[in-house]
Amino acid sequence: MNHDVIVLGAGLAGLAAARDLSAAGADVLVLEARDRVGGRVEQAVLPDGRLVQLGGEVVGRAHTAYLALAEELGLALVPSYVAEPGRMARATAEGVSAGEPPHWFGPGDEAGHRRVTEAFVALAGTVDPEDPWSHPQAAALDRLSVGDWLRSEGASPAVVRLWEIGQLALASGSYERTSLLAALRKHAAVPGAGAYDYEDWEGLRVAEGSATVALRMAAGLGRRIRLSAPVEEVAVRSEGCRVRLAGGETLTAGAVVSALPVGPLRSVTVTGVSEARLASLHRQRHAVAAKFAAAYDRPFWRNLELNGLSECEGVLGSTWPQSEGVLSALIPPERYGVLLGMPAELRDQELLGDVARLYGAEALQPFSCYLRMWGTDPWTQGYVTQWNPGDVMAVGPLHGTHEPPFYVCGSDQWVAGYMEGAVRTGRAAAREVLRHG
Repeated sequence: MNHDVIVLGAGLAGLAAARDLSAAGADVLVLEARDRVGGRVEQAVLPDGRLVQLGGEVVGRAHTAYLALAEELGLALVPSYVAEPGRMARATAEGVSAGEPPHWFGPGDEAGHRRVTEAFVALAGTVDPEDPWSHPQAAALDRLSVGDWLRSEGASPAVVRLWEIGQLALASGSYERTSLLAALRKHAAVPGAGAYDYEDWEGLRVAEGSATVALRMAAGLGRRIRLSAPVEEVAVRSEGCRVRLAGGETLTAGAVVSALPVGPLRSVTVTGVSEARLASLHRQRHAVAAKFAAAYDRPFWRNLELNGLSECEGVLGSTWPQSEGVLSALIPPERYGVLLGMPAELRDQELLGDVARLYGAEALQPFSCYLRMWGTDPWTQGYVTQWNPGDVMAVGPLHGTHEPPFYVCGSDQWVAGYMEGAVRTGRAAAREVLRHG
């Protein structure tokens, strides 16, 4: 056989798996369809040396696998935008406001919001994030959308709207199309006092840039990575696996680790793996979202006593400062079609208009803009994992499991589809490969 292990995909998961396998003495080859490593983490360098993150960017204190890897790579973790002084802004059709409560709240809404949040947190405490299928009401919780659950708990339309704007700010699908069981599982994985604690989930960033995590792992792997090598077919056999590339070249290995996002994986013909396992993989879906970044000379939003963090009902779902003078923004699935429907050369100005509504006319004059359409990028086909009502049960407890010599990892295989999930499952897959010899 050509290699001990072939890893499909050079994103964080594939690189983390390959790094650990190589360190253990395995002959590893990583196949990457793109002409670069990193997957959904990528960065650009501004003329003044500042880095701009174009994909995954922040982590939280609960993301222990990612934090440990960053430390091993000699990278520094620093506070993210959560340390920024000032108030968060919200933009809706009625106007723009800053601070709490939201401008659409009326009498009783704040108390109602606290009440349903406490109920959500309490219910999440009954869910095992590693095995949500064991919950006695798993099927019923999965069939119910978060929006329907909120209304069943007596949440007012204003409170439902607050939960929805916050959900879309994360570039996840609408809470009207999100499984309650999935949302509870996510909270159970990183518990907190609120439905989504920014400090716990997004309180840290790599000072050298999140894409540097991938770049440093790739540098250590060197020639073990092969770029511009999309995979078309994987034949899994106990006596050896065969991987066929686009163009017909065939490689062999004792084991295969798939670190491909679930969308692109559906385009790969896989044989020798049980129909149940493939059905579980193929049943997953992504939120079709985009990321936008704009670089300015200075963080002018501070003049308005704002911290650069926002939740929006325009085309943008959110903004936040990723570093000094650089704003990040997400376009959630429900608004992605607005960008697809317009000429590409108009997209930046459309998005900058939303930023200007929040922070003033200076937002219209960045010296660099970047837009990554992750939802329609052929090698990602999405951003974070999206769990619609019914999806958790349909994917089932085979989620994240392996059928040696076929192993699976990636952000999609974790609870919520974040960088922590990529690193955590990538390293776990490497351990399983080594355990099975």
